[in-house]
Amino acid sequence: MNKKTIVEAIHQKVGFSRRETAAIVDAAFELLKTALAKGEPVMISAFGKFSVRERKARKGRNPQTGETVTIPARKVVTFKTSRVLKERINEAHRDRDTRQAVFQDR
Repeated sequence: MNKKTIVEAIHQKVGFSRRETAAIVDAAFELLKTALAKGEPVMISAFGKFSVRERKARKGRNPQTGETVTIPARKVVTFKTSRVLKERINEAHRDRDTRQAVFQDR
């Protein structure tokens, strides 16, 4: 799924024009990016939580030369799924696995 498919799905469900829907999706993503850039967590109920985490500097190795290099500290965005989303994903996989097992037994 990408931004274009999200816009199309919302357009089909809500009925706004594609241009209006794209503007709404862009505005929502901009709000998320702004909050994360400030270091604020973004929690979406029944979906999950985006947060910014600091990664420490560490030593790495250049695979071409074998030279040891220092990888600088940086901030990364992390995502933790909500319990509701985890259950939905696992339920979908259980259903799929059950259907596959039924067809394999035939």
